Amino acid sequence: MKKRLILAILTMVCAQPDTHSQHMNTGMNYKPIGIIHTAYSPETGAPRQGILVADNSGIIEIFPEYRQALSTLDSFEYIILIYHFDRVESWDPLVEPPASDHDYEFGLFATRSPKRPNPIGFSVIKLEKIESGHLYVRGIDAFDGTPVLDIKPYLPSIDCVKSVQNDTMEHRLGHHDEIFIKDSSFYK
Repeated sequence: MKKRLILAILTMVCAQPDTHSQHMNTGMNYKPIGIIHTAYSPETGAPRQGILVADNSGIIEIFPEYRQALSTLDSFEYIILIYHFDRVESWDPLVEPPASDHDYEFGLFATRSPKRPNPIGFSVIKLEKIESGHLYVRGIDAFDGTPVLDIKPYLPSIDCVKSVQNDTMEHRLGHHDEIFIKDSSFYK
């Protein structure tokens, strides 16, 4: 009788749907639309936020099958680049950004750390020109060979929100001083 009860309980527990996986699209599959070419590597490091070092340049090579999608993109001065941090090997849920207010241990999702469970990079960069499927850009912070996932136009009316609360937290993260802007050691 006890064995039947235990078996019945185990059957009920095992038969319960996994609600987490019900919301997951297990078929998610992204493929690169291009590749980033820069002078940066894991050995040299890269700026923490490329737009803050406006002179650093790079080229984004878009693969031939996606080049038609670049039509009219050169009408924009700034674009949003979404890419894959392909060299990230691990992540931690709590981090202490190097230039941050060390009174806090920040949750990963409250930071711009590249070490994420889904290592997706996001940068606003200056588009100088497009020639033969190659985007010549400034303010880029990615390593050479980084895969590009998507490109979108930067639209100030919806992409730039002013917030006193976010400004305060930006200072606590350490994103406001010259040391932060010029130090690339975090990416080495």
